[in-house]
Amino acid sequence: MVANLNLTGKPLLARMVLVRSEKQKSQWLALLTTDLTLSEEEIVTLYGKRWDIEVFFKMAKSFLKLAREFQVRSYDALVAHTSIVFIQYIMLSVVSRRNQDPRTIGELFYACCDEIQDMTLMDTLALLLELLKSTMKQVLVLSEDKVKELLSYFVNSLPAWLRDKMILLNCES
Repeated sequence: MVANLNLTGKPLLARMVLVRSEKQKSQWLALLTTDLTLSEEEIVTLYGKRWDIEVFFKMAKSFLKLAREFQVRSYDALVAHTSIVFIQYIMLSVVSRRNQDPRTIGELFYACCDEIQDMTLMDTLALLLELLKSTMKQVLVLSEDKVKELLSYFVNSLPAWLRDKMILLNCES
């Protein structure tokens, strides 16, 4: 499908996915994307995640009176008010879930974890150490020897169980 949507006036390719309602077959939803690499399943999944965000903001603005109940000019007060509204939403969501959904919070945790790509502890530690090395070289402008000395001190300061894992990553002194 081609639509003239961009600011240059040139045609912009887009993909439309039609989704039927399971309850009422006559109702459907049209989803539009410009990312042509996504499969239909990925488009529907992304839309579902984004819809939850829209519901959150609608609730925060309409029912919890975000930005209307509290008029301030202080940035700190604005952050505090926004945080309180978000906490209210979280508390109401947990209560609603407990009253309407028979699943446990633990199941909800595992469902959320499925959305996150798994990384092993060793991969994560290696990534963090590489980031630490490059940061010390770039920001602190340290020589390779000084970086090794600081990393050695860092690794030796860690608890034994973690230090052993770091040694496996060849980070020992």
